[in-house]
Amino acid sequence: MNALSSRIDHTLLSPVATETDIRKICEEAWTFQFKAICVAPTYVPYVVEMMEFCPIRIELATVIGFPMGYSATESKLAEAQIALDQGATELDVVMNLSRFKSMAYLSVRQELIQLAQLAHSKNALIKIIIETAYLDTFELYTASEICAEAGADYVKTSTGFAPKGAEVEVVKTLRTILPKGVKIKASGGIRTAEQALALIEAGADRIGTSAGVAIIGQQ
Repeated sequence: MNALSSRIDHTLLSPVATETDIRKICEEAWTFQFKAICVAPTYVPYVVEMMEFCPIRIELATVIGFPMGYSATESKLAEAQIALDQGATELDVVMNLSRFKSMAYLSVRQELIQLAQLAHSKNALIKIIIETAYLDTFELYTASEICAEAGADYVKTSTGFAPKGAEVEVVKTLRTILPKGVKIKASGGIRTAEQALALIEAGADRIGTSAGVAIIGQQ
């Protein structure tokens, strides 16, 4: 297994992704032994079927409240429950940025606590997307603290739908804020091995990208 491939979440979240596209990323994940496959909730059962006989463990991640994060808590919980029941092993949850920007920190924290508890009850991981492109330094600290208090396994930088994705300096800052037990997933706009390795050096534990095959080919 390539050391970099074992850190990549091989991702396809295009709104027009087809079953053929999903089958392709499953084949690529199998071939290159990526850490995880990340797809939209509608494709979780299909990926479970595609990967049934894979000889290595590849995690199955899906997104919750994606990409805006402002779904009702009840909707996010229902979406998460269905995904877990269908075979997802990791949940990439978008924090409610609208509520966060309104400084409704307690409600944001409580929502994330519920989602983390649900994920952990199924032995799944939760990665909380804080969309760093929209956060100033104070907000970055506050969001990180909320995620850690809520029980996040990872803090994830971006959905890939914001103006900016993962940045080395932001990842460095996150690593200084977060306790050691909370890992970092860098995502958004990562297209080269150079970018991926720089983000890992800065403190990222996972790389979320749709360019995993190209990145491995550059090494």
